[in-house]
Amino acid sequence: MHCCQRYKIRDRPMSSDHVRWRTVLLHQCVLLLAYLVITIDAVPIDIDKTKVKEEEHVDSAKVDNPDTGLYYDAYLRQVIDVLETDKHFREKLQTADIEEIKSGKLSKELDLVSHHVRTKLDELKRQEVARLRMLIKAKIDSFQDSGIDHQALLQQFEHLNHNNPHTFEAKDLDMLIKAATSDLENYDKARHEEFKQYEMMKEHERREYLKTLDEEKRRQEEAKYEEQKKKHADHPKVNHPGSKDQLKEVWEEADGLDPNDFDPKTFFKLHDVNTDGFLDEQELEALFTKELEKVYDPKNEEDDMIEMEEERLRMREHVMNEVDINKDRLVTLEEFLRSTEKKEFLEPDSWETLDQQQMFTEEDLKEYESHISQQENELHLQALELQKKKEELQRQQDQLQAQRQELEQAVQQMEKKKLQQGHPPSGPNGELKFNPPGEQPIANVESHPAGGVQPLSPGSIPVQDAARPEHVQTHA
Repeated sequence: MHCCQRYKIRDRPMSSDHVRWRTVLLHQCVLLLAYLVITIDAVPIDIDKTKVKEEEHVDSAKVDNPDTGLYYDAYLRQVIDVLETDKHFREKLQTADIEEIKSGKLSKELDLVSHHVRTKLDELKRQEVARLRMLIKAKIDSFQDSGIDHQALLQQFEHLNHNNPHTFEAKDLDMLIKAATSDLENYDKARHEEFKQYEMMKEHERREYLKTLDEEKRRQEEAKYEEQKKKHADHPKVNHPGSKDQLKEVWEEADGLDPNDFDPKTFFKLHDVNTDGFLDEQELEALFTKELEKVYDPKNEEDDMIEMEEERLRMREHVMNEVDINKDRLVTLEEFLRSTEKKEFLEPDSWETLDQQQMFTEEDLKEYESHISQQENELHLQALELQKKKEELQRQQDQLQAQRQELEQAVQQMEKKKLQQGHPPSGPNGELKFNPPGEQPIANVESHPAGGVQPLSPGSIPVQDAARPEHVQTHA
């Protein structure tokens, strides 16, 4: 199985944030579980020999894999790609179970990979350490701090061994697997918390806006809000995700097949897009598009597309909890067929959408507003502090400018006095300006009266010196 087969996106409208949130296939790479296909019962799929070349062309094409949202996403991908090139390591992966991978036992096999692979891994680690140090330095510089121990700051990154920044060892692989596994398992929980914050922010802004209106306009806005809520809740029945009714609807409307001929095994093969023997989280989410379209329309003002993606996430989590027996975030054919034998598969009740649930309480909203108010106060204090610093800097600049002007005036006055007293003018640094022997400024030639003091030409002797006695003239 090629790595590119594990990164795929269904043809459905998705925002960039949704792609980041729904990157489960890379999780399979992190856990290195994709290779377990060989040891798990999967659907036997016949390969059409006439289409082999076409499939190879698709595999070799460049595919933009979805981002996990992890800050070490690029490093994770590169390590996986390099490890896949080693035959020995690939064979060990094919026979390893999930617990061996999670426990770190598989990481010991790194000592047996080829020297060429180890060299590439060493280079990747050095690049990653350099990148993290650069990020730390940029953060420190932004706060104009100094004297920080970069090595101590590197300890906060748990996906590599910071004590050895030069070579990639078994401990590095073990730390990378455990960090990515933990981060991705907590990703959905963090996503739900972000959505709750988003909903509280919307309600907070709505209430703050109502405070700015007069009584009449406030009543109009409240009536409009209630009307939009009522219109949003007026939609066809939403089938329970993973139920027989929901799957049959996809079978009929999306696949164009007779609902009376519904067959779970055939349905699984139809929606296993990359034919790897699994239904991954993205393939499952694609099954819920028809149900979501009953509730959300991007053209309607009352329908929030962010809420639609949260609804999709909740549907996928529900199906995974019901179907995924070994909790590896993949659904095998065996697990899928077992789910169709449960009574939940015939679930008659409709799915409870977000508008039918209370996402937060008034206490939660008050706590959120208090947090927002505290942040605003802190920002206000910071703005005042910055304004004071700006004014102080401006005052110091004005003082320096005034001192400079006074200094220039004093220098000019000194130059005037020197000229009046007959002293040569000073240079920029206070040095005296003397003319070389035999030269005389053109502007001052006529200013000296006859017999006045002026430079002598070489060989000239003053009259007084010529009249002195001979023995006096011989002395220096």
